[in-house]
Amino acid sequence: MPAPLRIAIGSDHAGLLLRAEIYRTLLARGVEVNDLGPFSSESVDYPDYAAKVCDEVVGGRASLGVLVCGTGLGMSIAANKRHGIRAVLCHTEFEARMGRAHNDANVLCLGERVVGLGVGISILNAFLDSAFEGGRHQRRVDKLAALDAAR
Repeated sequence: MPAPLRIAIGSDHAGLLLRAEIYRTLLARGVEVNDLGPFSSESVDYPDYAAKVCDEVVGGRASLGVLVCGTGLGMSIAANKRHGIRAVLCHTEFEARMGRAHNDANVLCLGERVVGLGVGISILNAFLDSAFEGGRHQRRVDKLAALDAAR
């Protein structure tokens, strides 16, 4: 029997509602969730939570990560600063499917103020229901890894 999917999630104060809905959705799917906060509505700095989630993914304690802020922009910038992370900011289900299928994305970034709760969950599900296709895309992911290693 395969190990259960483990996902680390985090947000800033502008992503609390969508993160809570993501948490509930992941539990309903039978996913092990590590919710890294924050746990109040006080203003926080998104790079701190991006780092926490990315540490879990890079460290192998999570298979994937999900990050939420107001626009998703700050989280995606912060996440992609981390070695070994391929974060995608998605506004559509199509982007989420392609991020996994063609880029082997390991972190999904969402903007609560941009996509809202319903679309955000649809994007999450598309991301989770997709898998890396390999093949010709592996060559490109290898080139991304080489760029990452050259930093």
